[in-house]
Amino acid sequence: MATSSLSKIDLNGLFQDIAAQFRGLNPNDPGAWPKWPRYSVFAAAFVLTVGLGWYVWLSGTRDELVSAQQQEVTLREEYKSKLEQAVSLDLLKAQKAQVQQYVALLEKQLPSKAEMDALLSDINQAGIGRGLQFELFKPGQVDVKPYYAELPIAIKLQGSYTDLAGFATDIAKLSRIVTLNNISLTANSAKTGAPMTMEATAKTFRYLDADEIAEQAKAAKKAGGRK
Repeated sequence: MATSSLSKIDLNGLFQDIAAQFRGLNPNDPGAWPKWPRYSVFAAAFVLTVGLGWYVWLSGTRDELVSAQQQEVTLREEYKSKLEQAVSLDLLKAQKAQVQQYVALLEKQLPSKAEMDALLSDINQAGIGRGLQFELFKPGQVDVKPYYAELPIAIKLQGSYTDLAGFATDIAKLSRIVTLNNISLTANSAKTGAPMTMEATAKTFRYLDADEIAEQAKAAKKAGGRK
């Protein structure tokens, strides 16, 4: 009992001594403070520094975590898209091959520049073969497109309705692509000898030759340079 009472008295004295050291401190001269106030300030500063550093580190880590989560979502979407492409790759290859075959077939129906005269002769012969009378057969100005050239031909011919319809059918059956546009049918008087007159614009298409392709590339390059 005596020992317990002595320890209690000593602790009380210690607490009183520590409390006394915190009284009357000069804030302008911390170096002169007793040890307990100085140690307490050092400890508080240490805890504050550690806490602030911990907060900054956690903030940076949290930002990295949010960025990583967003990147994960993006990567998942990219993976899903690429997986779908990979699954349909064989189908896309088959479709590409079909398109290439179709383009090759269409290209075969386009004459070269040197073959245009023969094609114009075929159009003319299609009318003559039906007994039609040409009043006009006039090729127009060539319109050069990015991948082909278009040649309009103004035609005007006379004959029966049946022969004119047969002429249109023959044009559609030519091995080369020829279209009839802006067709106009007019009934003639009995004095003309032909019951009907047909006016139309026949359009045919051809490959671009090497010089035309080079000119197209030059024009495209020049236009790109202006931009």
